[in-house]
Amino acid sequence: MEHKQLENVQLYINGEFVEASSMERFENKNPFTNKVTNLVSKGDQADIEKAVSAADEAFRNGPWGTMKLKERMKYMERIADLIEEEAEEIAHLESLDSGLPISQTRKMAARGAENFRFYSRMVQSRMHGDAYQVDADFLNYTVYQPLGAVGLITPWNAPFMLLTWKVAPALATGNTVILKPAELSPLSANILAKIIHKAELPKGVFNVVHGLGETAGEALVKHEKVRAISFTGETTTGKRIIKNSADSLKKTSMELGGKSPLIVFDDADMEQALDAAVWGIFSFNGERCTANSRVFLHKNIKDKFIASLKERVQNISIGDPLADDTELGPLIDRGHFQKVTSYIELAKEEGCEVIQGSVSQELEKGNFVPPTLLLNARNDMKVCQDEIFGPVMAVIEFETEEEVIDMANDVDYGLAGYVWTNDMKRGHRVAQAVESGMLWVNSQNVRDLRIPFGGMKASGIGREGGHFAIFEFYTEPKAIHVAIGDHPIPQFGKKKK
Repeated sequence: MEHKQLENVQLYINGEFVEASSMERFENKNPFTNKVTNLVSKGDQADIEKAVSAADEAFRNGPWGTMKLKERMKYMERIADLIEEEAEEIAHLESLDSGLPISQTRKMAARGAENFRFYSRMVQSRMHGDAYQVDADFLNYTVYQPLGAVGLITPWNAPFMLLTWKVAPALATGNTVILKPAELSPLSANILAKIIHKAELPKGVFNVVHGLGETAGEALVKHEKVRAISFTGETTTGKRIIKNSADSLKKTSMELGGKSPLIVFDDADMEQALDAAVWGIFSFNGERCTANSRVFLHKNIKDKFIASLKERVQNISIGDPLADDTELGPLIDRGHFQKVTSYIELAKEEGCEVIQGSVSQELEKGNFVPPTLLLNARNDMKVCQDEIFGPVMAVIEFETEEEVIDMANDVDYGLAGYVWTNDMKRGHRVAQAVESGMLWVNSQNVRDLRIPFGGMKASGIGREGGHFAIFEFYTEPKAIHVAIGDHPIPQFGKKKK
């Protein structure tokens, strides 16, 4: 497949593509070859200042903040149309940039368009407040108003889908946006900037500043005119963002790491559970926050299930992410490759039996980690506690319902969980007992845009999706109290007759 040199990427500020103020650039490498794909403008504090000023001006004095709802939604629909027109190019660039197989990035491009359409529908149908009449004296009602300029910091795994997941509700509710995408995957944010430019959004409504987290990202988080920060990424970074947001009292939404359990009881549909377990950790190259990285197997079915897992990991197709039949591509960069492989070595030291698929010699230039099983794992091992964020599945035996619930919860994270059983009483019990923000029973990880997405414990604060985004994060509720009768008011200081 073709892995070509691409044009360099610029920042997008106030409706224009511009170089960074410093004129510095950083290299963007292809994870399949580790060759430089292109150069990216390296934004810093000065560029964040320009972008925030543009976004703040567009909100306060431009047409966006006062635009009628139907007019704003026309822009949302236009962006969705343009994403669909560019879907194949988006899928191609996403695979080139992230190493994700193109069969998966095509679905992500389609999801990006649906994110804009969904929030257009949601804002038009659900963006209404409450009204309460108090006897014949008062009418109380609420309205939801946009915050202003908001900062969105997005990750490098599934970048296009995840950045549209934030940009769409932010724009739909009337905010203006400064996007700081992950420096390891700049192409998706750049193509969205081009699409939004083509859609002719008013200047300053949408801005992109590429750069490093410790410079551009930190400047965005600390800026007093930025009213909210929505972040998806590592838990350690999330903690730092919350601390840096405190001085300006901005809202924060944190979608952080995970070490999600998949529990298979001995009465489960084994083939379905097997499909879900394999897909849930080896799709997205294992680089997904909701991945079922800990698989708990009941002792009665453990041996049979493991035999099937061993067969599956040998048959997963590893290769060029631009090839239609590739199921597992290279990890995002060399540093992450080294992190994941170091955990696999640690698993051997901790006493795991490591079973891996094979990577052919012609793929050695890429950041390929084969699908990996860690057998004989114990929940207290470091490889079962830390988020590895790669195609690595730890397999742990259990005997009782109480035991597996305790193990599932004995971890810092609490993002997702999966339960497989045909005893639906037990399915509900276990799902409610596992400390995770999202649980699936007899189901793979199926996203419904209407439900709250997010976790508890070290997996984050707040929720994205549906009305949780538009009501709880991207808008402020305002209560308005109107007297409709002559009610008694205490008369302090009035002379008595």
